[in-house]
Order: sequence, then structure tokens, then C-alpha cells
Amino acid sequence: MISVIIPVYNGGRTLPACLRALQCQTCPPDQIIVVDDGSTDDTVAVATTFGVTALSQSNAGPAAARNRGAQAAEGDILLFTDADCAPAPDWVERMAAPFADTTVAGTKGEYRTHQQGLIPRFVQQEYQDRYDRMAGQPQIDFVDTYSAGYRRDLFLAAGGFDTLFPTASVEDQEFSFRLAERGYRLVYVPGAIVYHQHDPTLGEYIRRKFWIGFWKALVTRRHPARLVRDSHTPQILKAQMGLAALGGALLLSSGMTMPKASRGARVSGWLSWGMLLLSGLRFYSKILRRDALVLTVAPSLLFLRAWALGLGFLLGNLRFILWQGVKFHGDRF
Repeated sequence: MISVIIPVYNGGRTLPACLRALQCQTCPPDQIIVVDDGSTDDTVAVATTFGVTALSQSNAGPAAARNRGAQAAEGDILLFTDADCAPAPDWVERMAAPFADTTVAGTKGEYRTHQQGLIPRFVQQEYQDRYDRMAGQPQIDFVDTYSAGYRRDLFLAAGGFDTLFPTASVEDQEFSFRLAERGYRLVYVPGAIVYHQHDPTLGEYIRRKFWIGFWKALVTRRHPARLVRDSHTPQILKAQMGLAALGGALLLSSGMTMPKASRGARVSGWLSWGMLLLSGLRFYSKILRRDALVLTVAPSLLFLRAWALGLGFLLGNLRFILWQGVKFHGDRF
């Protein structure tokens, strides 16, 4: 049996498209569970209209909502998606197929979008770059819950998603890192697509990247090896964060030194930022082939992305250094 779990907070507007898509699958799920996370809109009424299993809880975050759905699920395979996603007609079939191999513990699918704005199209190119990185790998260590699958018994034994993460951030990454470190096989499933509304504005994009960086600081404290490498994150991204910080520090210091040293620091700062932009050449070439118009915004967004992630990661580390002794509920696994 297959159970699909959808956590939702004030998603009454987007939930219908998600549920309609799930009810039109080539391989219909045996159970669809909507977990309302303390919504104040008509989310529960919408779910009830579609005749799916609707659960409610006080607002506790998506990690807790997904765990609640997993506990109530009847299927031996759990598929997760989000209320603002509309799975393609063969999504369930594709996500479940790898579990025929008893060595597979989890699966990861893909995002797509129908949006026409340049910022969401840039976001899509970021995801495509990640999928290129994972393609062909026999196993991965990074699974996002917009399109994720796990064996229910393993999911529950592992303690589920860590509710220490109060918002949708990187709690899904932490869980998949936890399983991968214990030798469980997770696989990428090309073509297991859900359609999504990516960040439509620059402000939303920058805020999301900042909070990813902030909470990634907590994840890397728990899984330090993933700070060095994981199957999803391009290595160049870490160098870009470093170049952004280095350039900023040099330019700031140029106003605090003697004129001759100031000129050297200023030149070095601008060179660092220039190297940051040039480091995206391979990414730009992919964009040129796939969606050339996105090149008009790609360098500036790449620059801002490095700053947002880096600042979030810095502040997150400062926050969690002060929060000594933090424990993950998954530690009991």
C-alpha cells in the first residue's frame, strides 16, 4: 500500500490543485493524508471536500505534521509532497517503482514550474543544476520532501523528521543525511515530477536562501561530513560564499587602512567579487542552453544568493554555538 502525506498551513488556495493531481494518477495511492498544521483558513474544509483523510494539530511546523501523517498512514510506502505542489500524473508510479528493490530505503523526485517570471525560472535552473549532479549516482544522501518517498517502518524507526526545525527549512535534508550515514540506500528518480510555484519575487528568494543558510548551520553541526560534500550541493557554491565574504571584508577594510594598503585591499575585494561571478560560467552555459533569457538575471542572483546563504550560515552558527548541548530527537535512532 502507498500513502501520500501532505502537511499544510493555510494552504486552502493551493491544496485543491495538489489533491486533484493526486486523484488523477496512473497508479492511484491507497491513501491520501492531509495534515492541517493549525491553519486559520479553509484548509480543513477543502481537504474534506476531496474525501481524503484529514488530520488536524496545533501549529507545530511541517516536520511535526509529516510525522503525524506517517504515524496515521496505513501504507508500507510513504510518499511526501507539499500543498503548493501538483504532482505529474505518473508521479506516484515513478516514486514507488524503485521500492521493488529491497535495498532501496528512500526516493527523491524533481521540481518543475509553469511560471514565466525570471526569478522563478532562475530557481528552476538551480534545481536542474542539482539534478544534473545527482543523475547517474547509484545512491544519494539528500532528499527534499516536495517529492520524497520512504519505507514506513524505517521512517518510524528513525524517529521521523526532527521537530527542532520549526519551519520548512532543511529538516528533510537532516533526515536523509541521518539515514545515509547509517548505510541506507536513497535514490534519485528522474522524471518523478511535481509542479511548484517557486519564489516569485527577489525578496522571497533572498529570504528563503538566508533561512536555508541559517538552519543549515544546525544540520552541519549534527552531520559535519556533509559540510564538506553531499550529493546535492555543488562544491562551487561554497567557494562563492567564501568569495562573497572575502570581497566584502576587503572592501570594508579598505576604508580603515593607509592609502596605499587601502588601494590594494579595494582592488583585491573587487577581484574577489569578479571571481565569484566568473565562477558561475559553467552554470551560465547550462542556462544558455535551457533558458537563455534567464542569463539576464543569473549573475546578479548568483551574487545575492552567495551573500544570503553565507550570512544566514554565519548567523546560524553564532546562534547554535550559544545553544550548546542541542539534541536532535533522531539521536535516539
